[in-house]
Amino acid sequence: MLSIKKINSNDKNFSENLQKHISQRKFNTSDIKDKVKDIITEVRKNGDQALIKFSSKYDNFSVDNAKDLEIPKEKFFEAVGKISKKELEALKFAKMRIEEFASHQKSKSWDYTSEEIKLGEKITPINKVGIYVPGGSAVYPSSVLMNSVPAKVAGVKEIIMVVPSPKGEVNDLVLAAAHLGGVDRLFRLGGAHAIAALAIGTNTIPKVNMIVGPGNQYVAEAKKELYGEVGIDSFAGPSEILIIADSNANISWIVADLFSQAEHDILAQSILISPDKDLLKKVEKHILEELPKQERKKIIEASLQNFGLLIHSKDIDEAIKISNDLAPEHLQMSIENSEDYLDKIENAGAIFLGEYTPEVFGDYCAGTNHVLPTVGTAKFSSPLGVYDFQKRSNIIKCTKESSKILAKHAIVIANAEGLFSHKDSAFKRKGNDDE
Repeated sequence: MLSIKKINSNDKNFSENLQKHISQRKFNTSDIKDKVKDIITEVRKNGDQALIKFSSKYDNFSVDNAKDLEIPKEKFFEAVGKISKKELEALKFAKMRIEEFASHQKSKSWDYTSEEIKLGEKITPINKVGIYVPGGSAVYPSSVLMNSVPAKVAGVKEIIMVVPSPKGEVNDLVLAAAHLGGVDRLFRLGGAHAIAALAIGTNTIPKVNMIVGPGNQYVAEAKKELYGEVGIDSFAGPSEILIIADSNANISWIVADLFSQAEHDILAQSILISPDKDLLKKVEKHILEELPKQERKKIIEASLQNFGLLIHSKDIDEAIKISNDLAPEHLQMSIENSEDYLDKIENAGAIFLGEYTPEVFGDYCAGTNHVLPTVGTAKFSSPLGVYDFQKRSNIIKCTKESSKILAKHAIVIANAEGLFSHKDSAFKRKGNDDE
């Protein structure tokens, strides 16, 4: 029978026990690293032939020519007519919300002038972007939109999408989302070899400047290995939710929200923190009652058994401190007056305020991006957004007179650093001999 780990913040070894439980999801990837390096090496050496080989091996999809891995763009449009009216309406609604939110993130070039010295930043969209959309047995049209729409808002000229496609089949919902999201080219490829193809380029797969989108451990490892040759959004790990609930929280809703995260993956983590011991007991009881009714019961049970957590805190403030330390991907505040606590929250990928704002809305159609930092990385990183698809270039312009102002001080600093050619370059602008 399912048994979820329970800890009390008053326990003597609370912090130690908490970190020990959390760290269980961090696996040694040394064996994966070697396999991924071999895959990258083969793609680098053999290009399209390596992709043909790996497509047959991992996706059970055999082609004679790598060009057959591509799905023609007209198929995207055809898929729009194959999905149901309700599905199309939902995807269009989600796209509209994502686009609206993304438009608020878009940076613009700016400059100012001080002492006749013009300074500023030129904002330029990344030219060519690759997006990785998880696939296989799952269908994630929402991930297509979450990755492609911000890129389009940013002004990216070309979007190349890859998706794992067992036996070469791609779901019509995914293709329809690719059409709505403005994807330019789509290839039936997944795993480390897909990331390698986008980063390195082959005769068939264009080399991109940036790769975004979550994937499995092999995808994450490939992104780590190739970072530097190509830009990377993040190295996403398994998904997670942390819910902070008070005495008035709806038990049934909390359980549904915990299940919604646990059903993602056996490595997903669902945590509930509350100062109300009775609420924690009621939630656990309701979990046991509702679990047998869930369609993805085995995955939910494995996730909760191995990584689920019920924490009894002293109060809501302490619950927030615990959350800040864990830096969850999703933080759901199922408490009254939740907005009053917003300033106290420091580390979270996305913050869902109040019981009427479940994490699932963020997954699909609220408008915020669902590609978020995981496994504690929200302490130093951010959700995917338009800013990930824009580059900044500094702008500096001096007049003849303002050049002399900078030269005076640059000469001193260059001399102090022992960089005498720097000093000479600045000196020539000083104006003594007007050179």
